[in-house]
Amino acid sequence: MMISKETVSALNAQVGHEFGASMQYVAISSYFSQEGLPELAHHFQLQADEERAHAMKIVQYIVDADGSLQIPSIPSPRAGFKSAEEAVQLSLDWELKVTQQINDLMDLAIKQNEHLTRNFLEWFVTEQLEEVSSMDMLLRMIRRAGESGLMFVESHLARKIHGGTAETAAS
Repeated sequence: MMISKETVSALNAQVGHEFGASMQYVAISSYFSQEGLPELAHHFQLQADEERAHAMKIVQYIVDADGSLQIPSIPSPRAGFKSAEEAVQLSLDWELKVTQQINDLMDLAIKQNEHLTRNFLEWFVTEQLEEVSSMDMLLRMIRRAGESGLMFVESHLARKIHGGTAETAAS
């Protein structure tokens, strides 16, 4: 095995966290669909797909490093939200938690002197900056718009997801 058993165990736990995040984003996507907000629903479906891809990236690393994959039990996601703000706040909180988990994995790789794992985790460290930043921005937009202004957020996401920003479209 190219990495320690302790690292494999921690990476297996992270696979569960990533799959859990994916399921939570599916639940949030469903909430937005039920609220008649298709762009927010689509945004969170894309987030769910991305989290699943993160889990699979870690799975492949474990396999490539000759570790033993053991996916942990994944708790049910939270369903039902009082507001769009509450749903997106949960998402930001989740991303902050995942950032700490990735930092803990990096700390372990450094402690274990596992250069391969450190190199592998660098991508996740950088990715978490984007994840937290974009979720924080979405939360701030929703707070500014308020529940009655969510169509402005929908419009922004539609431009972003389906064709770039208005500036890009005008070019």
